[in-house]
Amino acid sequence: MSPPSTAPSHHHLTKPHPHSSPYARKVRIALIEKGIPFDLQTEVPWDKTTKTPQYNPLEKLPVLIPDDNDPQSAVYESQYILEWIEAKYPPPEYPAIYPADKSKELFAKKVQVVADGMMDACVLLFFEKQREKPSEEWMGRQKRKVEGGLKALDGWIQEKEFIVDDQFSLADVAAGSILGYMKVRYQENKWQEMYPNLKKYSDGLEKRNSFKETVPYPQTITDRIV
Repeated sequence: MSPPSTAPSHHHLTKPHPHSSPYARKVRIALIEKGIPFDLQTEVPWDKTTKTPQYNPLEKLPVLIPDDNDPQSAVYESQYILEWIEAKYPPPEYPAIYPADKSKELFAKKVQVVADGMMDACVLLFFEKQREKPSEEWMGRQKRKVEGGLKALDGWIQEKEFIVDDQFSLADVAAGSILGYMKVRYQENKWQEMYPNLKKYSDGLEKRNSFKETVPYPQTITDRIV
């Protein structure tokens, strides 16, 4: 599905419920930055009533569903969704999310790998805490991943406004999403005190309209998931 560049189609974005997923937030930020209209639908992918398997064989969210609502055309996994969006709605008709220079694009993707790895670790920590007897060793491993990611992000941002070439890009979409998630879901981590440059960077991103419209908030889990 490749809609005309002058008239973006309406898409459906299915994401975890409520508005807390950093993966889905990345996609929402990109859609808003590019001015692409979409409807947000939420559901719990592990609930027995979920329709996620109809659109993603891996039963994971987020899923971007084109306006024809054909399950076969569904786009899933946040990194791939962002590539799909950039390919279908390229610059100059739409604001670029990926840097034009290939080496800088690769660097932005590297930042996304680190940010997504931090997301994975934070989510695993959240799930592990739901167990009757959480594994301290397992949680320690995930915490080390988060700390390593924070150090990497801090080294990349230093005192800049944006990570790559001081221009908003994929790197900031990914890094901003995980930092915003940690402010809500991982408040015991004192990264804002330890990394003042990262805090300033994150606070600056949160002033953008795309971030203001996608602020995460804590979710309440009722179904047993582990």
